[in-house]
Amino acid sequence: MMTNGTGRAGTVRRGAGALAAVLATTLLVGCGPAGTDSGAGSASPSASPKQALLAAVPDGSEGAFRFSGKDATSDLSGVVDPDAKGIDLTAVVKDPEHGFTTRMSFLVVQERIWMKVKFTGTEGLTGLPKLPNRWMELDRSRLTDPDATPTYEGVDVGNAGPIIQAATTVEEKADRTYAGVVDLTAAEAAKAVGEEEVAALGDAARQVPFTAVVGADGNLTSLTLDVPAAGTAKAWTYVVKYADYGSAPKLAAPGGDAAQPAPKVAYQMLNG
Repeated sequence: MMTNGTGRAGTVRRGAGALAAVLATTLLVGCGPAGTDSGAGSASPSASPKQALLAAVPDGSEGAFRFSGKDATSDLSGVVDPDAKGIDLTAVVKDPEHGFTTRMSFLVVQERIWMKVKFTGTEGLTGLPKLPNRWMELDRSRLTDPDATPTYEGVDVGNAGPIIQAATTVEEKADRTYAGVVDLTAAEAAKAVGEEEVAALGDAARQVPFTAVVGADGNLTSLTLDVPAAGTAKAWTYVVKYADYGSAPKLAAPGGDAAQPAPKVAYQMLNG
């Protein structure tokens, strides 16, 4: 899902860079490339609870849907549209030192990408970049690290599949609820949750409890990991939610006055 980017917004560049890193390396892009089989599919009548839960993970056949999620440091939300090979995602992060909030959104359709940034609670602050209140189309060739912005890499943007694959026990409860234990030291699960965070857990990373809920339509609606405290780090919760399968808005390139080429200051912010 989301890595624990620790960018302190003492400077706008540092704060924006942390947001971009969060969006690019976590919940918002998924662990596997588009079309990768994460284990999802139709579960057979004799499927184990783990197989049944993996079958509920979105695989691209459900149409556009909404997602949301959070980890120890950020909250993310948006839309996935497999037909458009698109994602629309937003992160909202409050700077703990200066108190202002940054809302950063990315829209990806096919190979094209746009960004929108809004700052609030900035009274008395100076030095913030002046950005248009429109979608700014980015040229990836002008980015110092093209991978620092998201690309469409599949529909399971919350990395539910890799996490469930790493489950060592899965038990089906009532009302389409599942519970079990995940070994986060498994490579793909560690990438999904954050390798640094997993390493900090030590042996506790092998026994992280989770719960999951599957909707009446057979699609995954939520996955929650209860990550324990470790050392000086507090306990935190990793959450993925999927909703509105097939009824979320379709994604398309913004047109007319809704978009413009990104100005130089946008690249300075991302490349900072």
